Amino acid sequence: MAAAQKIHDNRPLSSRLALKWTHWHTGIVLFFLIAPLLAIMPLSFNAGSYFSYPMTGFSLRWYQKALLDPDWQLAFVNSLGIGAVSTLLATVLGTLAALGLSRANFPFRWLIMPLLISPMIIPVVVVAVGFYLVFAPLGLTDSYTGVVLAHAALGTPFVVITVTASLLSSDRNLVRAASGLGATPWMAFRRVTLPLISPGVATGAIFAFATSFDEVIVILFIGGPSQRTVPRQMWSGIRDSIDPSILSVATLLTVFAIALFATISWLRDRSAAQATLRG
Repeated sequence: MAAAQKIHDNRPLSSRLALKWTHWHTGIVLFFLIAPLLAIMPLSFNAGSYFSYPMTGFSLRWYQKALLDPDWQLAFVNSLGIGAVSTLLATVLGTLAALGLSRANFPFRWLIMPLLISPMIIPVVVVAVGFYLVFAPLGLTDSYTGVVLAHAALGTPFVVITVTASLLSSDRNLVRAASGLGATPWMAFRRVTLPLISPGVATGAIFAFATSFDEVIVILFIGGPSQRTVPRQMWSGIRDSIDPSILSVATLLTVFAIALFATISWLRDRSAAQATLRG
């Protein structure tokens, strides 16, 4: 520790000033990003009925209202169910697509990859209108099937990107060795390839679930009253009548998002550790 401090002190003045400026700049940016959350989260515990400071007291009644209200309960169940099914579908399709696109001799890879990740680039309103124009003649609007398919399409690009990155960083000689020892393609995939890319698959699945759970524009176009999700319920609550129960749900979603991204960080560290051990 003393040696590290000594090395730090022996750095040129310009380097020390640049390091301090970087730390301050990073702190300011982080505060700018989380300041809105820091402003609204305490209000979810306000005993009063208005979005205002100072708080009139501490109360959990808005959390109780959000968790016990039938509309919010239906929204939570829908978000979890739709998110789980669409994530499963997106993970399977995205992993298969990444396996094919990772092959050097895959035809038209230069065209297919941009098409697969286009939902991440094109404005979501345009994507939602496209879903509506395609699903309406097929009778998939106002249905769970249509919402699941749309959310799966939105989540698949994340799986494709993370799994492709895992495949490019993995050692293909291991798969060749397994094939040379008599393993079938399915056995080589299950015993060799899948364990190598499992952190990328899990990371993509988490991103796909977060995308589905947080999506509001598409559900407004193709979802009906029965498919009301948490973001749509929040949108309706803000439009019709504002009460602090929306803030309590927002706080719960923030905690949930932090847990998801902490899991992603853990998976990334695990993948890096596995790569170090293989190296």
